[in-house]
Amino acid sequence: MGFWGIIREDFRIILEKDPAINSKIELFFNYPGLIALVHYRIAHRIYNRGFKAIARIIMGLTGFLTNVDIHPAAKIGRRVFIDHAIGVVIGETAEVGNDVTIYQGVSLGGTNLNKVKRHPTICDGVVIGAGAKILGNIVIGENAKIGANSVVIKDVPKDCTAVGIPAKVIIKGQSKEASAINKLPDIDKALFEYLFKRMQILENAHNNDDCKKEIEYLEKLYASFLESLKA
Repeated sequence: MGFWGIIREDFRIILEKDPAINSKIELFFNYPGLIALVHYRIAHRIYNRGFKAIARIIMGLTGFLTNVDIHPAAKIGRRVFIDHAIGVVIGETAEVGNDVTIYQGVSLGGTNLNKVKRHPTICDGVVIGAGAKILGNIVIGENAKIGANSVVIKDVPKDCTAVGIPAKVIIKGQSKEASAINKLPDIDKALFEYLFKRMQILENAHNNDDCKKEIEYLEKLYASFLESLKA
């Protein structure tokens, strides 16, 4: 597909994915992610032709207008949807695949100052929740989901879900349909509920048989919980 065909896809994907849009005119005034992405595609072509300073100036002005910081050397695929977009940062050596969804406040950042591949690779179909930070030369596999405000510093396998600080894989081998970002489990809540339930059992320890069964059940749940965090 040609350059302008890819840009047309950038416009069309918002119409397909965002239920909030009511008119095509809104694309030009209410979608800073789209504006930044179109400017990036122009700047990326200029950058690759050797006019690096001009490309950086274009993206500098774009950042001022949209509050989205994309380095023109980054590689971004087709049908990428940057929703709301405010505060999104995509570093120089970052690579973003096709059909990726990125929410506001996401950073695809580096962890060193050397002239090497120092930013993440985001494979096709990934969804990155608001405020997530993905740092370093790591790979987020196809159709993976990153929970909001997570800090990811290790690879995430394809079809998996990672949440937390630092992020842990808590759902493995999920299908694309079982990937709603608003249905990710709350691991802190799960741990609190385990501790609270255990306290209740210990406070009612007069019924030893029932308590023993309850504790055994909770220990199995807790062991399963810990196992899910080892990835």
